[in-house]
Amino acid sequence: MNRDRSLGVLAVTAVVCSIWSFVGATERDIWLFELVPGAIGVCGLFVLARWFRFTGLVYLVIAVAYVFIATGARYTYSEVPVADWISSRLDLSRNHFDRIGHFVQGLTVGLMTREVLRRRTTLGRKLGVPLLTVTFALAFSAFYELVEWWVVLVFYPGNGPEWLGMQGDPWDAQRDMLMALLGAITAVTLLAPLHERSLGRLESAAQGS
Repeated sequence: MNRDRSLGVLAVTAVVCSIWSFVGATERDIWLFELVPGAIGVCGLFVLARWFRFTGLVYLVIAVAYVFIATGARYTYSEVPVADWISSRLDLSRNHFDRIGHFVQGLTVGLMTREVLRRRTTLGRKLGVPLLTVTFALAFSAFYELVEWWVVLVFYPGNGPEWLGMQGDPWDAQRDMLMALLGAITAVTLLAPLHERSLGRLESAAQGS
């Protein structure tokens, strides 16, 4: 799928999922807390597209990530029904939707970082790009955890564990960062060949124009 079409898919996905998420939101303040950062990020991508457009693959992955964000905002991450059903069937100790969300976060940030490095630097694909990609994605995940902590301290100091979705897990933040790390590693390993093909088509189109 070409970049313009993928960007359109992202736009439709963001609008439809945002409306669906808002209409059925369990709590409006939680909805704002969870969805607004993702919505700002998507809006930023459309502004950035005037100067730098990602490959269609990246936009499609971002669209999938936005579905996770909107779903988590609607139900709160710790109470997503499908994940609750899976937890009960597998006799798990908690709802793991947030863990999947952090994996998708690492995958998305990792793929975006990989593309910027491939297109704007001369770093080697075998070491430089993968290493910096994983490092940046993990740093982003850690910063996100810090921002969540700061917001809760300022606005909801008496309900920190509930707002952060810890579900009784004292190592919640560390496990979330681990999932983001695994997502970034997936971006530079399993998805790298597919991404390279997308980058190749982009380079071929640029040479033909």
